[in-house]
Amino acid sequence: MRKTHVVSLAAAAMMLAGCGQGLLGDGGAQQEAKGPIRLGMLVPQSGSEAAIGPYMTNAAQLAIDEINAKGGVLGRQLELKAADDACDAQTAVAAANKVVTEGVEVSIGGYCSGATLPTLPVFGKANIPMIIPAANSQELVDQKLKHVFLINGTGTQQAESAAKWITKQGATKVALMHDNTSYSKDIAVRTQPLLGDKAVITEAVTPKESDYSANIHNVLTKKPDFVYWTGYFQEGGLIIRQLRQAGFKGSIMVADGSVSSKLGEIAGAEAEGVYATMTPIPDTLPNAKGWIDNYTKKFGSAPGPYSNQAYDAVRLAAEAITKAGSTEGAKVISALEGISGFQMFSGPLKFTPEHTLSTGGFQILVWKGDKFALQDTLS
Repeated sequence: MRKTHVVSLAAAAMMLAGCGQGLLGDGGAQQEAKGPIRLGMLVPQSGSEAAIGPYMTNAAQLAIDEINAKGGVLGRQLELKAADDACDAQTAVAAANKVVTEGVEVSIGGYCSGATLPTLPVFGKANIPMIIPAANSQELVDQKLKHVFLINGTGTQQAESAAKWITKQGATKVALMHDNTSYSKDIAVRTQPLLGDKAVITEAVTPKESDYSANIHNVLTKKPDFVYWTGYFQEGGLIIRQLRQAGFKGSIMVADGSVSSKLGEIAGAEAEGVYATMTPIPDTLPNAKGWIDNYTKKFGSAPGPYSNQAYDAVRLAAEAITKAGSTEGAKVISALEGISGFQMFSGPLKFTPEHTLSTGGFQILVWKGDKFALQDTLS
């Protein structure tokens, strides 16, 4: 999950990353060995996706507190350095450089793919491993960068799950809608060929508008019986409502960037029955009640989407540093590549050669009443 405006910033990111490297060298390795091990987390704390940020930072802090209570890692305490990327590429580059100068050893953030992409060279130049808990555009994988690891299913895996469910539903004419961001377009263009001639239109919208009637008109002229929106909840809620108001009676599905309670607030009653492609959320995790209770007790509200992945990102970072016996970037990266069977919410972990999960773990959720619930595991 992931916004764009990336390519033009890559050169600037590389240049700024050089500044961070000059200050800290190898991922902050020149810090006092007995000081805290700092983990950097870039998440949206402002902007249209700000609702997700607290879920991720709270869950990361919960994991850190649990690990520190048991003595920390290599005899040192963990410390979270969170920064706002606003789901914006330029803001994300500045935030990445900020946490690099603060001496982070591992990055455990990344929600919006378009904001995460330009930070790859920043952390890479500083030799800081990246464990990305949420952002999942295939473009992140296609960079083939040794320091980048994804613990969420990829865009390719989400597209495959979407096509499987759409086919299972017997849809004959499918409209794909995206917002031209790296994350959203990636899923749409990868889903389209999997549907073959069932995909009758791929419609791109302009984000942050309030009236999508022209786009909806274009879609409805193709008479689809299934619409798949692959963007974020802000636009997704409006599109769902406006599709229904325009008389669309078919099925609607959204991608993981729209899995939020905010979708229901925006779409209102029209959200009922809307499907979603999504990796496990706390409510759909077996045997997660105790963890949910701990989170709720500590923060005063229940965990939401990507809290479990953020929690696992911290635990995985701690595991890799422990196995490496060091916070040196190259050693931690090697340890991550060698991990096999480490238990996460998504199951035992072993990275593919591309540093992705071997299976995406996408499920189908459905909006019922006031939240998303599990519809089909697709297993």
